[in-house]
Amino acid sequence: MREINRKIHKILREIIGKREKAIKNGETNNDDLLGLLLESNMRQSNGNAKLGLTTEDVIEECKLFYFAGMETTSVLLTWTLILLSMHPEWQERARQEVLTHFGRSRPDFDSLSRLKIVTMILYEVLRLYPPVVLLSRRTYKEMELGGIKYPAGVSLLLPIVFIHHDPNIWGKDASNFNPERFVDGISNAAKHQAAFLPFGGGPRICIGQNFALLEAKMALCTILQRFSFELSPSYTHAPYTVITLHPQHGAQIRLKKL
Repeated sequence: MREINRKIHKILREIIGKREKAIKNGETNNDDLLGLLLESNMRQSNGNAKLGLTTEDVIEECKLFYFAGMETTSVLLTWTLILLSMHPEWQERARQEVLTHFGRSRPDFDSLSRLKIVTMILYEVLRLYPPVVLLSRRTYKEMELGGIKYPAGVSLLLPIVFIHHDPNIWGKDASNFNPERFVDGISNAAKHQAAFLPFGGGPRICIGQNFALLEAKMALCTILQRFSFELSPSYTHAPYTVITLHPQHGAQIRLKKL
């Protein structure tokens, strides 16, 4: 792990160095995340190193954006393929919707938002297998929550995975895969409007949630257009958390070209 970390730092440091040089020479339009970050950092510091981010800070930001944006969408797609393999009737419903809208053509941005069945499926996968299973917050001062006073410095954990599986909130079938619960949207899917929080909530809700869902829809549509799929007999269902929730023994899936 240390060796991998050193390699990642070296690669990112070289990329950042080249981009900073290009910005200073006016050779880039800074239309991507790294360019915007470095340009903003240069404006902020304005020659004063104390005001801006260090190269190490920028490296950590790059790692965070890559991990948060890549890993979470990846595990969402993995669990989606697993669940659609377990429930072929939903796989076929999703495929028919995709073929109705796009045929065999590349899905376009504007039409992705009209995929109701695909959206319901992704929401239900996020409910059953949220990429991040808990959120933590620390009190910075004494505060009262739910009639209980907490001193400063107390860590509070919000167990997303348990909230998403609570029968008192989602009904007796809370443990079952049932995308129909989202047929009228997120706000009407549970007894409490704030019960669905795969991207967190409040002022620090994930800024990439819309992009992540767009990525997931695009990838899933492309797969459904070209393949049917089923679980291999070697698959063992074992949800396992190492930062994100993923299948401990992998997802062995058989693809059949359509």
